[in-house]
This record gives sequence, structure tokens and C-alpha cells, in this order.
Amino acid sequence: MATNFVDRVVLHVAAGKGGHGVASVHREKFKPLGGPDGGNGGRGGDVILAVDPQVTTLLEYHHTPHRKATNGKPGAGDERNGADGQDLVLPVPEGTVVKDSRGEILADLVGHGTRFVVARGGRGGLGNKALASPRRKAPGFALLGEPGDELDVVLELKTLADVALIGFPSAGKSSLVSVMSAAKPKIADYPFTTLVPNLGVVTAGGERYTIADVPGLIPGASQGKGLGLEFLRHVERCSVLVHVVDCATLEPGRDPMTDLDVIEHELSEYVPDATLGGKPLAERTRIVVLNKSDVPDAQELAEFVKPDLEARGLEVHIVSAVAHRGLKELSFSLAKHVAEARAEIERDTEPTRVVLRPKAVDDSGFRIRKEGSTESPVFRVLGERPTRWVRQTDFANDEAVGYLADRLARLGVEEELFKAGAVPGSTVVIGPEDNAVVFDWEPTLQAGAELLGARGTDLRLEENARPTRTEKRDDFHARKDAQREAREELWTERDAGVWTDD
Repeated sequence: MATNFVDRVVLHVAAGKGGHGVASVHREKFKPLGGPDGGNGGRGGDVILAVDPQVTTLLEYHHTPHRKATNGKPGAGDERNGADGQDLVLPVPEGTVVKDSRGEILADLVGHGTRFVVARGGRGGLGNKALASPRRKAPGFALLGEPGDELDVVLELKTLADVALIGFPSAGKSSLVSVMSAAKPKIADYPFTTLVPNLGVVTAGGERYTIADVPGLIPGASQGKGLGLEFLRHVERCSVLVHVVDCATLEPGRDPMTDLDVIEHELSEYVPDATLGGKPLAERTRIVVLNKSDVPDAQELAEFVKPDLEARGLEVHIVSAVAHRGLKELSFSLAKHVAEARAEIERDTEPTRVVLRPKAVDDSGFRIRKEGSTESPVFRVLGERPTRWVRQTDFANDEAVGYLADRLARLGVEEELFKAGAVPGSTVVIGPEDNAVVFDWEPTLQAGAELLGARGTDLRLEENARPTRTEKRDDFHARKDAQREAREELWTERDAGVWTDD
């Protein structure tokens, strides 16, 4: 049966790429070489999950699971920076749990306005204006923008409610919610009428709490039989569990005690996320509701089994959702248990502490790992900064490669490679295993641009290389004199008969 309620999806998110920086030289009349003026690239857009009270399902992401933020724009000349990519904000229902592909919880989105950056956009590359320095007056290169995060996350919606009504299908859970609150769930006389959790708000005296009608459970639900795992997910946050037992069922092998034992077994077998809420389901507050007491035989059966249930230490209520019998006492009892559970949670909750973990003074930010055989070892450089620098380098530009070599040398990579046993010609790998850059290491390697002068300089910008006005005038007259002498020599040869018409 089709439904518009989806409580678990796999979402493929990709943040925007950072824009590339640009290498540009300022040009103006009478200033043919006015210095570098390349702008920086823009930052890529983030992918953000935000709690929206108007959203109640993950259906939208079930149909369109691929989401991507916009890329940053590249820089331009005249010191114009590229525009940042626009963040992509994805609204999700309150109670959404974000997990990575391995099942580890990344965020628990509770509270209106809660936001979580699930994928960060890449940094924009620096233009040659930002790379200029007293030692590097005219960089002929720029840095590339970094790629944004790209990953798969699992979104699970776990209902936020204080009380959960659990039990077999057609036990009357939806009817109880409809008469105790303003909720209007679908009610019919066939099993599995309820396919999605229904929430209702109940006020009892000065206490206000939410109650959830969880779709019916069957034996084997904790192992995923039927829709058990999807249904049990919605009771993880509930402090009070109410067993709704059908005392008027005519199915063979069904009676209140057996129904209770079966559901209790499923609750004990289900293992909720330990970081989400608390104690296991089998240890939470239990209340048994013997429903449909408006039927004479059901009333007698309820009164018969009530002492046995109370002997187990359970609180028992005999109610009728149709006749509105026993509902007031049940409502105030639930309010009392909810208040106690809230007080216990508040008492056990430790105040949030901000933990600062500064990096050590001698932390270089990278490490060298030797891999491969002894005859042909591979030296892998692991660290955030070297990996980022490699991603930013345009390897088609010799000067950019030289700049990368300078950065790595200043960071101490060459020194550590020597200590690890690397020799000139050794294979050095920088970056993740699936997208690494491989070098044949040469410690003293210089880029081709260095042969023309110091790295990052332009001999055309050196003041001492510009001719003076007198030097220009003398050069002009010298060229004119050379042209006049060449013409006179040609006429002399012609008059002497060296050149003839035939």
C-alpha cells in the first residue's frame, strides 16, 4: 500500500567546489606591467540540514535523494574575487537522526531551528595578487579551488513523544489517541490500518505531554518481520510505554497475558541507539491498558486478568475508547509518569561542557608512513595541510609546482623524508589512497621558471632593467645610422654593376 510517510532515506549530498584563483597582470595606459591583480575564487556552498516544524516526513528525499550545493565562482583580473556558492538548506522533521554509511551517529536534530552542516564546501583558490610578497613580487600562477565534501548519509526519523501506545494490530491504539487528544488518525476494522505514527497532545491538569500511536507489532518485529524495525524506531525516545491489549479479540491463541508476553519479548530483543535516549526499552515505565471493556465478555476477561498483571508489578487500567470509560484516570496517570521521567532526565543530564583541545606546540600537522617492500618502498605523506596544498596546485604550471615544493620544505616534509629513509628518486605519495599524487622525489629540484631568476620574480619588473631616456635616444639614433649605412652600401654596389637586370 502506498504511503506518503517515509522515515528512513539514504541521501547523497555533495557540497560545492571552490572557485579557482586567477593569475593576472594589471594593464593600464603607460603601465604595461602594473603588477599582479588576480582575484581569489569563491567558497563552495555547504549542504545544511535544518529542522522545520512544517515538515513531517522524509518523502521528498526518498524521491530525489541526490542533492548538490552550487560551486564558487572563479576569480578575475583587477582584484575581483569570485562569488561564493549558495548554501543548500534541506528542511527535515524534528527528531531526525543523521548517520554516516557505517551507521555512526553524526547528529540528532531536536529543537526548532537546529542546523547541522552535513557537507562543507571547498575553499576558493588564492589569486596571484594574494600570493604576492616581497620575495615573490609577480607570481605567474594561482591556486586551484578545493573540492567540496561528497558523501552518503542515512536520515532516520524517530518520533518525539513522551508516551508510546504499543500492541498488536487492531488493539484500539488509534481510537485511544483520537479520544484523548485532537489527533484524527485513520480508524478501521482491519489489521494494520495505521501505517505511520500518529501524534497527539494531551493536557491533564497542569501537565502537557505528547502521545504517539505506533503501528501494530507482530511476533518477530525486533528482527524486522513485517514493519517491526520501522515501528520500533519510533518508541526509542518515549519515556512511558503503554501496552494496549485487546480483550475482545476472537483470534485463536490470543489472550491478554500471551499478547503482553509477546510484545515484551520483542521490546527486549530490540536494541535502540544508546546515544539517543536512554535506557533500554525493557527498562522503561510500563502501563497496561485493557481496552474494549464496552464488550461484556471483554469486561469480564479484563477483570479476570487484572490481578495477575498487577502481581507482576504493572499498573493496569481497564478502559473503553468507544464508551470513553476510564480515560480520565489513564490520562492523569500518564501525566504523573511523564513528569517523573522528565525530572529524572533533567537530574541525570550533565551540563554541557566546552572541551578545548589545542594542538601541541611541536605538532607538525603531518606524518610519514613507509609502505611497500624493502626493495621499492613508498613513502606516504599523511596530513591535512599537505593534502590540501596538493589539491590546490596546478601541476601544468612549473612555478606552481615550485611553490608547492617550497611549502612542503618549510613544513619539514623533506627533513622527515630523509629521516624515514627516503633517497632521491624514491616514490612519495601525498593525498588519500583513492586520489593521491605520486612524485619521484628530488629534494633539490627546481622548476623551469627558476632558471630565469628567483622564484616568483619577473625580470621585466626590475627597476634597474629599464632603459633611461638618454639610452633610448642613443639606441634610436644608432638604429637610424645603421639603416643609412645599409642603404648607402646597396647603392654603391648597384652603381658598381654588382646588381644587373638579368
